[in-house]
Amino acid sequence: MTTLLAFLAALTLLIAVHEYGHYRVAVACGVRVLRFSIGFGPVLWRWKPSRPRPHQDTEFVLCAIPLGGYVRMLDDAEGPVAEQDQPFEYQRKPLAYRAAIVLAGPMANLLLAVALYAVMHWIGEWQPRAVLSTPMPASAAEQADVRSADRVLRSGWSNGPLQEVQSWQDLRWQMMQSQPSRDEDAQWVLELQSRDGQAVREVRMAVPATAPEDGVMTPEWWGLRGPWMAPVLGELVPGGVAQQAGLRKGDTVVRIQSRPVPDAVALRASVRASGAEASAAQVWEVARRGQPGLLLIEVQPRRVETDAGPIGRIDAMVGEPPAQVLVQFGPWDGFIRAVERTVDVASMTVRTLGRMVIGQASWQQVTGPITMAEYAGKSAALGLTAFLGFLALISVSLGVLNLLPIPVLDGGHLMYHLWEAITGRRPSGGWLDGLNRLGLVLVLLLMVVALRNDLMRWWPLQP
Repeated sequence: MTTLLAFLAALTLLIAVHEYGHYRVAVACGVRVLRFSIGFGPVLWRWKPSRPRPHQDTEFVLCAIPLGGYVRMLDDAEGPVAEQDQPFEYQRKPLAYRAAIVLAGPMANLLLAVALYAVMHWIGEWQPRAVLSTPMPASAAEQADVRSADRVLRSGWSNGPLQEVQSWQDLRWQMMQSQPSRDEDAQWVLELQSRDGQAVREVRMAVPATAPEDGVMTPEWWGLRGPWMAPVLGELVPGGVAQQAGLRKGDTVVRIQSRPVPDAVALRASVRASGAEASAAQVWEVARRGQPGLLLIEVQPRRVETDAGPIGRIDAMVGEPPAQVLVQFGPWDGFIRAVERTVDVASMTVRTLGRMVIGQASWQQVTGPITMAEYAGKSAALGLTAFLGFLALISVSLGVLNLLPIPVLDGGHLMYHLWEAITGRRPSGGWLDGLNRLGLVLVLLLMVVALRNDLMRWWPLQP
């Protein structure tokens, strides 16, 4: 129920803001708005103001299917307009006015994202510290001598300025929104502080030879595997390997077969790797709360066959929540960062769409209402700031997608207005009908792809 309510609240807000952008600018430009609708289908609720604006008689409605909305204006394209009403008709307004009305919807979503990000920055958000786990073997991070429990202070390209890193999300975002340097000798620089907080050093990671599949440089692409977590055991499966061996929830694994275990990532990797070896018991050195010294416990991970080959498992959760830091900004800094974040998300969305069009990124990244509902519920459960961040991200995506030059979208109408600005005449009715049908087909295909991806995430096809 929480997920459904969060999804409906998010969808209603984003649609209402988008359509209000169209509505408010249309009224300001002297266009008569006949209906302001959130949703489609049967009307659940309707309302007209007792004191309407001059020359306006707008009906506000809420409909049963909340997957969109519209603002219906007085328009001679939909039928004859009485002579006394012609001054308030959409098509009789100057081209600049009409373009502003179309552009207002997507811009309202982008402005909403700025406001949401700003509030999120002002409230502050608890995020994992930028403390690194053991890097992936043979990765750029390992070759650069990144070590477990190193804390990232600053990062950036070697041929540019380094940016302060406040949290793991901050580091991830800096990497994802950056573009590969044109300088072939450029490397990604991490300014690191050792675990004891004394030594500060700089490491340089060479750009991996293999480009990321989706064109986005994530920390994982460099070989970084998430924020540092202690090698502590969580919940144990009753009757599983860990419980039978005598391990307990809260045990800290210090060494396996005399090899140090620096963090939860290293512990998971060691357990998984044991499946490729001959089945044999291991000696684990474990620190247990309330007991002095280390316990020697014999553990024999069970071997499990997977598509990627055999792996080992101990039937227990591994790791505890990473250390958190409150990331918060003042009024001006929070606003500036909100604008920057909105611009970065918008540009990344455009780049990703471009890569999908030319085949450099997978269309599996396109998600639909099921995934949106899932993340709405998860973000709402995490707290206000997480939900605000989710709303801002979807609001940017909605604004950018509506600006695509596809007929039936706002970008398609801007395309018509551009044609009129260049040629001095509107597209003919026949062309408009044909283009709108094409646009509707493209939008429906996109929706089918999104829904398919949603369903595949929930019910993947078995080989």
